[in-house]
Formats: sequence, structure tokens, C-alpha cells
Amino acid sequence: MATGREGYFSDYVVTRPDKAGMRDLFYLLYDGDLYRNNTVDCPEGTGIAEISRRWLIFVSVTAQKTLLILKEPVVWFGSKVEFMANLLSVNHGLGALIWNYLRGQAVIPRRNSSSFRSAVDFFDDRVELDPDISPEDGRYLANLSIMAAKLAYENEAHIRRTVIDLWRMEFLGFFDCWNDYENQLTTRAFMFCDKRRRPELVVVAFRGTEVFNTAQWSVDMDISWYDIPGVGKVHGGFMKALGLQKAGGWPKEVNQAEGHPPFAYYAIREELKAGLRQNPEAKFLVTGHSLGGALAVLFPAVLSLHEEEEMLQRLEGVYTFGQPRVGDENLAAFLSKHLDGSPPRYQRFVYCNDMVPRLPYDDSTLLFKHFGACLYYDAWYRGTILEEEPNKNYFSPLYVIPKYANAAWELLRGLLIGRIKGVAYREPWAMTTLRFLGLAIPGLPPHLPHDYVNSMRLTKTSLLQERAPPFVSPR
Repeated sequence: MATGREGYFSDYVVTRPDKAGMRDLFYLLYDGDLYRNNTVDCPEGTGIAEISRRWLIFVSVTAQKTLLILKEPVVWFGSKVEFMANLLSVNHGLGALIWNYLRGQAVIPRRNSSSFRSAVDFFDDRVELDPDISPEDGRYLANLSIMAAKLAYENEAHIRRTVIDLWRMEFLGFFDCWNDYENQLTTRAFMFCDKRRRPELVVVAFRGTEVFNTAQWSVDMDISWYDIPGVGKVHGGFMKALGLQKAGGWPKEVNQAEGHPPFAYYAIREELKAGLRQNPEAKFLVTGHSLGGALAVLFPAVLSLHEEEEMLQRLEGVYTFGQPRVGDENLAAFLSKHLDGSPPRYQRFVYCNDMVPRLPYDDSTLLFKHFGACLYYDAWYRGTILEEEPNKNYFSPLYVIPKYANAAWELLRGLLIGRIKGVAYREPWAMTTLRFLGLAIPGLPPHLPHDYVNSMRLTKTSLLQERAPPFVSPR
């Protein structure tokens, strides 16, 4: 329970799955005085009369507790799966692995090597940019963004090699950043420069939710918020991952002890400033998938809070894929004021039945809202611009049959698309396996970057042309 301020904030509701016991959870359903309950931290006197809102808090905390309980076994299991997948990959299959072992020449993968692949990469092993989409193509920024957002799941050596050797771009930095509330490194991002465009484009890509990290999954289930005066109510977990200070909120500058790991927002902001000072004509773009998309859209929000107008003028765009909701209508209005333009600088992509953009829950009893247009792609990779994705809260009974029908079609499509569209679209075995799981949980396979990559490559140029900034040929 909280009886005053949580650090910098005077208005907040923060769920506490680590403190909540079964008695607290069930008591929540019968008593609207939140400040008396260990399930949440909130100011003295905070209460919620509506049972529907308390029920959603109950569901959120229960889901978070379950995911946190599963954290260690899932991480252990995931590390073994990743290792075995990489062991087979670097030895070119099971038969070759056995032969190499018998000869004493088996290759053992190292997690920090440039050849080590994340779980995400086994669901979509494409690393090169589409050669058919040139920088002057209206689809280019969307395609570059989703490939950068997907690459952000890899280790530093893998990212560096891909950016320099395959993309022929300049690698500018890798960030492994501290979460002041969790007292551990939780946030990663990298930065590179595309010099094929004029003006040159600096891209920041945030890592999204890791496949085997249930603690990060729990952040998507969280409905905690902090009210920032003049900005709005913002999702607590995403702000903490970006660099929210436990004692000071969002000070414009932070004083860190020597050797202390960096905070994501502050480290990236300073690196960007330095790069933009060196090239007065350069612009920058921020991107991310899943949790990374939430961090990408909140990054310019904090820049706006700090009145970094010179930097914001050089913001080319924010491209997010499968991004969860990050705040309330006031935050939406605040960000719209800073990101609106012609063409729009905020591009929010949603593929079909992806569950995560439908979280946290949005209805008349909760705060979380999307803003800006939704660039929505259906199961045929046909794009359209909507105000809101269909089935905005995912669990509508009206969409049950269409969701399962789409899951069956996606499985069949995955088996055929490589023959129809070419080898670049052939689905790896891991993705096919997940498609079968999607027959039970339809919103799970659509969230991975795979279908977003396909959507960006197969979309009509006209859909994105009017939303993309003009291309200027290099001198």
C-alpha cells in the first residue's frame, strides 16, 4: 500500500503482483478502497467503485503473478532451446552435428558471438534488406524500420556485423540499459546511420519483448500508470524500462556514479545529440516491435517533456510494429501535438489478430488508448488505414470464429507462400510449429516480426507513399 507520493508522482496506480497474496486479490473484488489493498500502490484515499475496473485489476495482477512465477523455469527452458537451436544451426543440422562430434570437430555456439541467433531469428531468419525496395521507394522507411526492430533482438556482435557487412551502413552504438525499479539491465537498443538517404538518417531501434522472458510479457499485462502533469497518464512499466528515475521521475539530466549502467532515454538522447551536432542536416527515426514499439513512441514524449525542440524538429518519424497501448487520451493529445504533420511522423502498424496492440485493455472503465491512424494489415497482407484496429480488445465474442479461421488460413498460407512468392518468404520450421499453436491461441503467431516483415514487403507502394517523407537523391 502507498499513503503518499511514489517518488516524483502524486497521482498513480501501480499494481504489485510481488506483494499481492490470494487474500488481497479476492478482497479487491469486494472492497473499492484500493489504498487499503496490497495489490496496488496508490495515494491515500484512492478508491474504485466500479466492480468492472476492479475485476480488470484482479485479472491483470493474477496474470502478472503467474508470469513472474514462471519466469525462472521459462528462462531456463528458453536458454536450452536457444542453445540447441544454435548448436544445430552452426553445425548445419543434426546429421552434420553427429558427424562433427564423432570427428571431434563439433562447433559449440557462444552467446556473445556474431553467429549466435536469438529465438526471434529462428522464427524469421531474414537479415538482409529487400533488394527490390530502394531508398526512393515509398515503402523503404517502413521496411528498414521493421528489419531494424527485428534485428534489435540480437546480441551486439550480431547486430554490428549485420549493419556493417550486410546493410553497408554505419554502426553507431549499442545500449544495454538499467531499470531503476527492477535494479537490473532490462532495456536494449542500437543505433546506426543510413547514408544512402539525403539527409542522412540515424535510426534508433529498441528491443521488444523476448520470447522466453515472462517478466517482460507481464509488462504488457500491467495496467499501472503514473500521471505526468501536462502530459497525461502513462504506462508505468514502459516508463521504467525507458529510464524513469525512482526518486526523481523524469529530470532533464541525471547524475550517475562512475561505472553505473546507463538509463536508456538519457544515454540514447546524448548519443543522438552528439551525432546530430556532427551532421547538421541529418535526421533521426525511432522504431521498435512489441515492447520496443512502446519505448519508441515514449522516447519523443520525454523529449517533448524536456522541451528538446531542436531534436524534435529533426525527428523524421516513429515507426512501431505490434505496439501495446502506452497511455490515456491526454497523453495521446500531447503526443499528437508533437508528432502530427504532413506526412504524419507517427506510423503504427498492426498485423491482423496480433494480441499485443489490443493490450492493455481499452474501454470506458480504463485509461489506455491508442492515438494516430492504425496501418492495419489483414491475413492476406492487404493494408488499409483505420482509426482503430478491428476487435480492439481482442476478446470480443463476435471475432472468435474469424480469429480461428484466420489462424487456419495462416498455417496453410505459411506452407504455400514460399512456392508462390519465392524462397525469401519460405517459413522456417519454428514458425510453422508456432502456426499450429496458433490454432489454439490465434493471437500469438501474428505478434512475431515475421508477418510484419511480409506485410511491409508485399504492401502496395501507394499505401505508404503518401505517409512517407520525400526522398532526396544523394549528391
